[in-house]
Amino acid sequence: MKIAIHSFIHSFFHTENPILQATPPDFEDIGNELRSFPGTSQSGWGKGEEGRQASSEELKAAYRRLCMLYHPDKHRDPELKLQAERLFNLVHQAYEVLSDPQTRAIYDIYGKRGLEMEGWEVVERRRTPAEIREEFERLQREREERRLQQRTNPKGTISVGIDATDLFDRYEEEYEDVSGSGFPQIEINKMHISQSIEAPLTASDTAILSGSLSTQNGNGGGSINFALRRVTSAKGWGELEFGAGDLQGPLFGLKLFRNLTPRCFVTTNCALQFSSRGIRPGLTTVLARNLDKNTVGYLQWRWGIQSAMNTSIVRDTKTSHFTVALQLGIPHSFALISYQHKFQDDDQTRVKGSLKAGFFGTVVEYGAERKISRHSVLGAAVSVGVPQGVSLKVKLNRASQTYFFPIHLTDQLLPSAVFYATVGPLVLYFALHRLVIGPYLRAQKEKELEKQRESTATDILQKKQEAEAAVQLMQESVRRIIEAEESRMGLIIVNAWYGKFVNDKSKKSEKVKVIDVTVPLQCLVKDSKLILTEASKAGLPGFYDPCVGEEKNLKVLYQFRGVLHQVMALDSETLRIPKQSHRIDTDG
Repeated sequence: MKIAIHSFIHSFFHTENPILQATPPDFEDIGNELRSFPGTSQSGWGKGEEGRQASSEELKAAYRRLCMLYHPDKHRDPELKLQAERLFNLVHQAYEVLSDPQTRAIYDIYGKRGLEMEGWEVVERRRTPAEIREEFERLQREREERRLQQRTNPKGTISVGIDATDLFDRYEEEYEDVSGSGFPQIEINKMHISQSIEAPLTASDTAILSGSLSTQNGNGGGSINFALRRVTSAKGWGELEFGAGDLQGPLFGLKLFRNLTPRCFVTTNCALQFSSRGIRPGLTTVLARNLDKNTVGYLQWRWGIQSAMNTSIVRDTKTSHFTVALQLGIPHSFALISYQHKFQDDDQTRVKGSLKAGFFGTVVEYGAERKISRHSVLGAAVSVGVPQGVSLKVKLNRASQTYFFPIHLTDQLLPSAVFYATVGPLVLYFALHRLVIGPYLRAQKEKELEKQRESTATDILQKKQEAEAAVQLMQESVRRIIEAEESRMGLIIVNAWYGKFVNDKSKKSEKVKVIDVTVPLQCLVKDSKLILTEASKAGLPGFYDPCVGEEKNLKVLYQFRGVLHQVMALDSETLRIPKQSHRIDTDG
């Protein structure tokens, strides 16, 4: 059986009408109203699986209410009658789509565009919605595989070591007559650059090309590596690696990963390094086990040039990250404990500290990191140790690129170096954030909002006119609902506003952008109750988005049992009224 949805939508949108020509009703909006009226399981047209699973009884109930609301016989004004006629027909057409399992499955998967596409006659009527979804998911997987083959996933690191010991540990007086000695000498004493790219060959094979260049105190070298990784099953993968460099000879390596149980995995890395001194073999094996939902224990054994055994426990939660480790090895043995606290703010601020003690000495490190833009994280840490001295480490992560700047301040434990390493970055960060980063981010956000407003201006104007037309058609129904609610001292919506409210005194310059939704909300009242589910209110009948891309709220002043109540809810927040907690304290 061929689907006739395309033909009637096409004819609907191409019917001339002097009243509706500028603002034709939208098929999806009507479907939205069907699913967002009280009685359906989700307020939102296509808002996830819950909205798509409304039962036939719920759809029938919403269909009956909308038919009563938009029935042409309820309106005497010729223009309103014509508008109601059009909306009434659209309700019927949308219900036909949703009540038929075949067309509903097509719409749920492909949306309105899928209904308008020709060629759906090739889909057999006996195919179930689940089979149609399965076919769509298969096509989606193939599309994702093609995208995967085009993705290179570049990763890179740039590290610049800076020697700033002359700031705190100057030469003796007899050397002050040397030319240029009046100013502290700050030098770059080492650099390291590494880059890697991935090229998916098939769904299970990936080629990885990486290279690095390093220099320290005038001496340096580089290397290049090629690896081929294959995912053998859902439980493991293997990787072959080949490398060469000007300081080291050829390198051959093999990495294996395997899930032993659902809570335990093992990783093994074997390598053969060829050099003028002969062949240097190496082997590293890591055994890990999930101790609980947030805790992982590791056992590591490394054999080769620097043999060692290491055990560690890592606990990572939503608010913290804790690590304790112990290593016995040649030449380094140490104990480590570190803690990181994660603040639940928009900037994803983290504060961390660690203590590391071993045969080489003791190091205390503390620092913080914070998100400064959508893709950038800035961090700084102060390292104080014996005999290492004092260092400041600044790190910037930009997408998949890392920029690292270790600044060595002094070889001794000088309080002045610790103080400036701690306070200096904080003062500099807050100054830059206030004078540069903050204004830049605000300007970028405003530019994006403006671009979004321009691209949706025509659509928003259409939605606004459609919402206003729907409100006019609701007037008679709302009058009857209010009369019924008043007769039993029920729920009366006194005033309701939807949009952007400015309550913060620091944002006085921002404009309030709200619309009056008193009538649409009263129309949704049933049996002295109003329930709005967890979805954007912009999709409700008689609503539209007055401030695209900005945070919105719904503010309602209502009367129940003769007493005034007030509530303000977030745009996507569930709202149930009446509630005792909304009551306005008139005594105060």
